Amino acid sequence: MTSISTLGAIAALVVAIVLILRKVSPAYGMMAGALVGGLIGGADLLQTVSLMVSGAQGIVNAVLRILAAGVLAGVLIESGAANTIAETIVRKVGETRALLALAIATLCLTAVGVFIDVAVITVAPIALSIARNAGLSKSAILLAMVGGGKAGNVMSPNPNAIAASDAFHVPLTSIMLAGVVPGIVGLIIAYLLAKRLNNKGAGVADHEVTHHDDSVARPGFLVAISAPLVAIFLLSLRPFADISIDPLIALPVGGLVGLLLMGRARHCNQYMVAGLMRMAPVAIMLLGTGTLAGIIANSELKDVLIHGLTASGLPSWLLAPVSGAMMSMATASTTAGTAVASGGFSPTLLELGVSALAGAALLPAGARGRDHLPHGR
Repeated sequence: MTSISTLGAIAALVVAIVLILRKVSPAYGMMAGALVGGLIGGADLLQTVSLMVSGAQGIVNAVLRILAAGVLAGVLIESGAANTIAETIVRKVGETRALLALAIATLCLTAVGVFIDVAVITVAPIALSIARNAGLSKSAILLAMVGGGKAGNVMSPNPNAIAASDAFHVPLTSIMLAGVVPGIVGLIIAYLLAKRLNNKGAGVADHEVTHHDDSVARPGFLVAISAPLVAIFLLSLRPFADISIDPLIALPVGGLVGLLLMGRARHCNQYMVAGLMRMAPVAIMLLGTGTLAGIIANSELKDVLIHGLTASGLPSWLLAPVSGAMMSMATASTTAGTAVASGGFSPTLLELGVSALAGAALLPAGARGRDHLPHGR
């Protein structure tokens, strides 16, 4: 297999960043970066294209599972189940602990597979109403929601976890369980930081409070939570009962069972299409990401990182979060960063003696949180 120089790998990342900053589609930006990086790195045109195609082929399994997860996401969002879950949690925790309630609500939504931006949008109307009544600042409620969402994302069946699971050949449920303790720690820190912003910044005005449309029927809490519970139960059969049910099956089945329990079977196609529309941009981006991963995986960049860690005396397992962070910073996407780093560094991490589960958990942890950079979407 052709080897790409470190200069070529860096050039690929730089070109991708510049193009994405100039509002080029991330998929095309990363494909162009991969092409330029391969040529600069010493490969001819045919070899570069071959590396790009092999990289994209390696990401197809994750893409299929992410598209399947769209069924669960569509059911949760379109049926109103996500709203029910958020409102119930806030009501149970109580407005006196408003910031904690908002953080827990967004954590629960992202933990069951809802994207962070969708979770924040779902909880935002409740947050604005509570903030107006309690006199909380916008900064405080936003930090509580985003922090809670990130904490839940660590333990959820999201595209990042699916990509890492596929690359390291680790059960998705194992990665989810590995993220529970870090997620709880993240929730506590987000809550404490949000409390410090309680009275700092602008408050919420009356006209900014959104009133709910009570005429729209929403499912009860138990049926609302049934879809993710069924999906998690099916996924958990592998570690607990040695019955392997792939996320490609478990996630959509969970969504469909939840749909039946809600009595919304007639809306099945509508919800699935809505979920597919949410996942399609991620899937397309990941195919572009795969081409970049093909160049990075066959470059000398990983050797440079390993030598740097060795020279500094740091442990080899740090390569997992460091590579995840670097690739995420380059792509400004947690999912793309995880996919590139997993494809490029997972074999090296395993050779260094890092366990598959540790690598699969640490790598997305390093990648997480850098999708807010200027060239992100």
